[in-house]
Amino acid sequence: MAGFPPFVQDLGKRDKEFYDAVAKVIEIATRPGAVDEKTKVFISLALDAYIGSERGVMVLSNRARELGATEEEINEVLRIPYYVAGSRPLITGNNAFPKKE
Repeated sequence: MAGFPPFVQDLGKRDKEFYDAVAKVIEIATRPGAVDEKTKVFISLALDAYIGSERGVMVLSNRARELGATEEEINEVLRIPYYVAGSRPLITGNNAFPKKE
């Protein structure tokens, strides 16, 4: 992923030592390897949608498009956080009904 998010850049202004450590982790996590860059952007997009990062979703969806993602692919990626987050109330809600064995 090109560049670091603004909150990481802000960290660099106030804590250079920690910034260097965070930057290294970001570089390792985002560089192409066994998983290609577009897939890593998709994963990040799903995670940002899950945590409610509106800016992150905008930036990452645009980066995905730059990497050749279609609107259909982005739609499919954004179904995943709903499935993960939306499943929790269904799973927990099942506890309202005793299991009959």
